[in-house]
Amino acid sequence: MEVSVASPRKSLAEKVFGGYHLGSNGQKRRGNDPHNARDDGGMELMQIGAERTKNVLILMSDTGGGHRASAEAIRDAFQIEFGDQYRIFVKDVWKEYTGWPLNDMEGQYKFMVKHVQLWNVAFHSTSPRWIHSVYLAAIAAYYAREVEAGLMVYKPDIIISVHPLMQHIPLWVLKWQGLQKKVIFVTVITDLSTCHPTWFHPWVNRCYCPSQEVAKKASQDGLQESQIRVYGLPIRPSFARAVLVKDQLREELGLDPDLPAVLLTGGGEGMGPVKKTAKALGESLFDKEAEKPIGQLIIICGRNKNLASTLESLEWKIPVKIRGFETQMAKWMGACDCIITKAGPGTIAEALIRGLPIILNDYIPGQEKGNVPYVVNNGAGVFTRSPKETARIVAEWFTTKSDELKKMSENALKLAQPEAVFDIVRDINELAQQREPANFPYLLTSSFTSLI
Repeated sequence: MEVSVASPRKSLAEKVFGGYHLGSNGQKRRGNDPHNARDDGGMELMQIGAERTKNVLILMSDTGGGHRASAEAIRDAFQIEFGDQYRIFVKDVWKEYTGWPLNDMEGQYKFMVKHVQLWNVAFHSTSPRWIHSVYLAAIAAYYAREVEAGLMVYKPDIIISVHPLMQHIPLWVLKWQGLQKKVIFVTVITDLSTCHPTWFHPWVNRCYCPSQEVAKKASQDGLQESQIRVYGLPIRPSFARAVLVKDQLREELGLDPDLPAVLLTGGGEGMGPVKKTAKALGESLFDKEAEKPIGQLIIICGRNKNLASTLESLEWKIPVKIRGFETQMAKWMGACDCIITKAGPGTIAEALIRGLPIILNDYIPGQEKGNVPYVVNNGAGVFTRSPKETARIVAEWFTTKSDELKKMSENALKLAQPEAVFDIVRDINELAQQREPANFPYLLTSSFTSLI
């Protein structure tokens, strides 16, 4: 299975037109390459659909880690379920084929999240449909040709969007090319509860929702019941289907086999009150009267090397493991009894699969705000921003309130949806099977500006 394709190093004109060029009147003229000439002024680049192997293009952006994680989970599930029946491309077409601001969404997002009130304003001010529709139409006027060029490189039979800004323009491109009823387009929403309205577009074949709350919003935004499926958040198969034994994991990871363990994570960038929370836990998980620890602590610092170095320099009275960027989260979660994290949807979904009670200590305004009541109201965890309160709760869970910890673990498992990613790819496969194999060309549209 092909996972990704290196970006061609040719100019946009070379990638799209090949031996053609545009004359002063906007008409395509033939250069040295006589291939693919068409009387109607377009170019037939490739015919798809007739071959057994179908092309699937997953559109994502690294604005937060969840979009890429979901895209790669879908890619892996396709491979497990269907082998070489599908050729999968995970791509940020915006970054590769367009200009500012689309090609720098990652940088803009990281800047605004660091200045969180700026992100809060951006999220809510663009929520009204008339505002984001005008904004996206204006961007399409400049970059729809480039997006079209990106789509033609991969010539997808199926397009899967895992990002809220990757519905409108690709769907417009498909409509303009007359391919809307030939190419399957689905959206996989990666926010658990609070969703920006740009996630919902009435032209999609399917909108896969991670929760009933999101499905209700999709319905209110005009999607039909036949378009909506509620399967859960796609989690990578290697995590979702991992069979783990806690005692074995603790031995493998060098943890105390008898002490309960709490996992403290600051995400991939090691952000949030990790240091303060860790120090508070170092105090609360030590029984001063008995002069012995009542729990152990694992800290995931992500890429924050300064945080890891600072924590390693401290003296601890309890067993502590300090980790950097971690690729074995399934094992660390499987070895622990509860988790402390911000309200990122991916971490929450993974914790639920592992049956871990969750202490949420922060959230990004907008898309993560609704994740707090999603966890708390379902009895799978609590929310507090106070490091001292967090430490007190963990100490009680490990001693006097162990029944509460057990109950929350049971609630977490009830809320978990480990098969979500497989349900999604199977449903997409059913949609593909319903389409009759047909030869259809991707054509270069003569002028998007005039269409807009």
